[in-house]
Amino acid sequence: MRNISLLFKQFSRSVLLIAGLTALSFAAHAQGDKAKGEALYKAKCTACHKLDQRSTGPALGPIMTSETDDKWLTKWIQNNQALIAAKDPKALKVYNEYNQAGMTVFTELSDGDVANIITYVREEWKVMQEKPKGGAATGEVADSGPSSSMVFALIGIIIVAFIVILVLNRAIGTLERLLLNRKDLLPEEEVTDAVVIDRFATFRRLLKNKKLVFFVVLAGVVAFGSWNWVTMWNTGVQQGYQPVQPIAYSHELHAGVMKINCQYCHGGAYKSKNATIPSLNVCMNCHKVVKTESPEIQKIYTALGYDPGTQKYDTTKARPIQWVRIHNLPDLAYFNHSQHVKVAGLECQNCHGPIQTMKEVYQYSPLTMKWCIQCHKRTNINGLGNAYYDNMLEVHEKLKKGEKVTAAMMGGLECAKCHY
Repeated sequence: MRNISLLFKQFSRSVLLIAGLTALSFAAHAQGDKAKGEALYKAKCTACHKLDQRSTGPALGPIMTSETDDKWLTKWIQNNQALIAAKDPKALKVYNEYNQAGMTVFTELSDGDVANIITYVREEWKVMQEKPKGGAATGEVADSGPSSSMVFALIGIIIVAFIVILVLNRAIGTLERLLLNRKDLLPEEEVTDAVVIDRFATFRRLLKNKKLVFFVVLAGVVAFGSWNWVTMWNTGVQQGYQPVQPIAYSHELHAGVMKINCQYCHGGAYKSKNATIPSLNVCMNCHKVVKTESPEIQKIYTALGYDPGTQKYDTTKARPIQWVRIHNLPDLAYFNHSQHVKVAGLECQNCHGPIQTMKEVYQYSPLTMKWCIQCHKRTNINGLGNAYYDNMLEVHEKLKKGEKVTAAMMGGLECAKCHY
């Protein structure tokens, strides 16, 4: 019977080890977010790529499935020109195969963004491969990667397995006692204790197990420390913040379906620090005649004091719309839209995400210091034909010649230099 107990203990350790490795492998494959990857793929990749067939570029499904070096894929997607310039064999092969046609550089994508895209492409390609060849699926697959319920289910299975092992260990101990009792090997008082079950006996035995107590304390410290770290790290981070606005304005309709340029409404993005909230007069350029019956458009009319019947404005009835700000940097941080949009030539989606797919706008990026620094480290500066850098070069040449250079020539008259 003692041999059975030892074998079972070895088996229980193996079960716990396998469960732990399964949890680790599950976490390792859950790094990418398919839903976010789909949004980025549609915004960045669909112009040149398809999953299942060659377009301007190669079919991404079979390539990303066969290519297992995710670090190389990340470098290629973020800056393929750098790999080509470094004479990377894989990069040169792809470059020459497609007649040396340069791929767009996406230095604004973080490693996490690229991981999300790769996860989406691989999972979607797997779904396409599993579909019957005779007919096409009529609906979209709802799988969006590993869900939290699956994680909790796995943890629950591990806990149940641990409880089962404890119960079986106790049952084996009881059977051993009964066997020894029949052979008259137990003292009388110990036999009595075995018959009268003490509900706290198991708990006291567990407390005497120093290894188990150490493991429980260590797990508690790690869990509590991890919770504290995540909580403090995310303090002040408003990623995913999506307030309800006073007017249900859809960017998906205007920027996505209607293809209206972002700067038509946010005119300050290319000439000032702030992108600015468009005035209602900009809305009236179209909605004086379009969708006039809509309740949301009626809110605009009310705010302007506009009478659609007489087409006249009553300024005494005008009231400002109380928009709720979504993207809000702390006062200690300085950000200038024009430097990024006009000088650097970045698109709005680099920071605000796939805005053209949002019915209700939410904060897509974390907008943390680390996130900004990573983008600055990856982004190349193109100074050719750029008025800002042309001026800097001109100023530097004057400095070299010993000519007079004033602060105004360095942008010192810009309002935002002093006024925040």
